[in-house]
Amino acid sequence: MKSISVDDLAPLVPGVPLIDVREAEEFAEASVPGTMNLPLSGLQLNFGDVPIGRTVYVMCASGGRSARATAFLAEQGYDAVNVMGGITEWYRNGHPVTYRGGDN
Repeated sequence: MKSISVDDLAPLVPGVPLIDVREAEEFAEASVPGTMNLPLSGLQLNFGDVPIGRTVYVMCASGGRSARATAFLAEQGYDAVNVMGGITEWYRNGHPVTYRGGDN
């Protein structure tokens, strides 16, 4: 499976398709700017919303769900790359996060 660190991904954002597979409640609290939310729980039904013909980057909270989603998308013929460490690592390394709600 292809993977990328958050530090290698950061210079590419927001110019690349970035999919966050966390549940809507998690995504509503905080996300990487420009990210599309397609929860893993519904990905098999909604993967048609994933951009075709471009490399897509897949993240979650820490990397587990995004690894499963990346493998699924690769099986469907997408050029999918897992973002190692997810939004947790993204935030920890000082990259921008959009807060939409929660107690932050």
